Amino acid sequence: MTGIPILSILIALPLAGVLFILAVRGDAATVANNSRKLALWTSGIAFVLSIYLWADFDPSTAAFQFVEKHPWMPDFGVNYHLGVDGISMLFVMLTTLLTPLCILASWESIKTHVKEFMIAFLVLESLMIGMFSALDLVLFYLFFEGVLIPMFLIIGVWGGPRRVYSAFKFFLYTLLGSVLMLLAMLAMYFDAGTTDVPTLMTHTFPTALQPWLFLAFFASFAVKVPMWPVHTWLPDAHVEAPTAGSVILAGVLLKFGGYGFLRYSLPMFPEATVMFTPLVFTLSIIAVIYTSLVALAQEDMKKLIAYSSVAHMGFVTVGTFTLTVQGIEGAIYQMLSHGIVSAALFLIVGVVYDRLHSRQIDDYGGLVHRMPAYAVVFMVFMLASVGLPGTGGFVGEFLVLVGVFQVNTWVAAFTATGVILGAVYMLYLYRRVIFGQLTKESLLKMADLSRREAAVFLPLLVLTIWMGVYPTSFLDVMHVSVENLIQQFETALAAADGTALALR
Repeated sequence: MTGIPILSILIALPLAGVLFILAVRGDAATVANNSRKLALWTSGIAFVLSIYLWADFDPSTAAFQFVEKHPWMPDFGVNYHLGVDGISMLFVMLTTLLTPLCILASWESIKTHVKEFMIAFLVLESLMIGMFSALDLVLFYLFFEGVLIPMFLIIGVWGGPRRVYSAFKFFLYTLLGSVLMLLAMLAMYFDAGTTDVPTLMTHTFPTALQPWLFLAFFASFAVKVPMWPVHTWLPDAHVEAPTAGSVILAGVLLKFGGYGFLRYSLPMFPEATVMFTPLVFTLSIIAVIYTSLVALAQEDMKKLIAYSSVAHMGFVTVGTFTLTVQGIEGAIYQMLSHGIVSAALFLIVGVVYDRLHSRQIDDYGGLVHRMPAYAVVFMVFMLASVGLPGTGGFVGEFLVLVGVFQVNTWVAAFTATGVILGAVYMLYLYRRVIFGQLTKESLLKMADLSRREAAVFLPLLVLTIWMGVYPTSFLDVMHVSVENLIQQFETALAAADGTALALR
């Protein structure tokens, strides 16, 4: 594959699918059906192409691979620069996996403006792949912000009764943080004279400037994670978004923040990272405990899973800022596992919502008597969310706790309470929905999983067990890149300390 611009092809492929969908003509039913098929084929081909990317990836080096670099705005030193390492490659794979599953899941539930919905999803996929592949600040910012537009439309057009409010809340929260990040990028450009990410990762920013740059990036990434207290947009967005929108929001978009910390905050602002680590730990612990308790009080299934996402992402931020190999690898693994498990849980809710048009927990009960296959699938993903050994959820949480225990035992103890609380609210949800007597008349004719729904869940089930049983297949990909990140961090800190001593 040497010489083939595979990342550019991956980014352009969904946009090519958009052009084909735009050319679709005929009556409403024909247009809708052909749009679905074209979107599924396009996203499926993108996934197959990403498998070739995985197969050709060399995990023994920390260098960026499949690099493409072309002059874009040469007068300002801005390039079209793409590449992936052991961290970003995994997120590209996650994006290309979930997109066709989302399209398949929305096959029957999206009945209006189907053509436009499929276009929005393919544009969203293209921008997400670009965001994880960008190695230039300007390019990264364009992809990072561009994602807002299709996601805003997916929530605002195809969402629930309060969709417009939720869409604007999502848009404004994200935009506010991103404006601060843009200002920080300008300051970085004037200081370093370049927007090239690999160059900036080795550039030493002034000690006095680093805290301001860190906080500006933190404002944007914390909203994306989302961290407490800027998490309030997420439950509203999840509740009002269509099922496929919730899946891609939880599965991929929430990973933007964690990825941003790893790619930008840690390597570029090492002194500020050390300074603000106690703040991050505090906010993360509050998120883990508080949002778990809030999840326990929810009567809406989607809201419960949305709050659980905030708690699980609290593990990610704790692990990231331990600055240990186990902690960072655990954070990345937790993001990947959460991307699969939370996506599956929102699909679980979507299955019964399509049948009963209700997300209220009290409207269900005893579904095991009518939907045994559904009950089994739900159980697997519920236990993965809890962190049962043998599932992907366990590996990520375990590594995070190992990493944070090396740094601070109190932080480890408080973070570990999230595992207990997670078991409480997920088991409580499962018992109320699945077990008990089937007494409600509205549930007596509920059909079990269809072939299409089973096809959506099957790859997620396989991956969840695979990640729990054979984690080295994923850890080996990221290990060298994580070690290199920590080595760069420590080298930058040592150089800063040496400079400080010389000045004294």
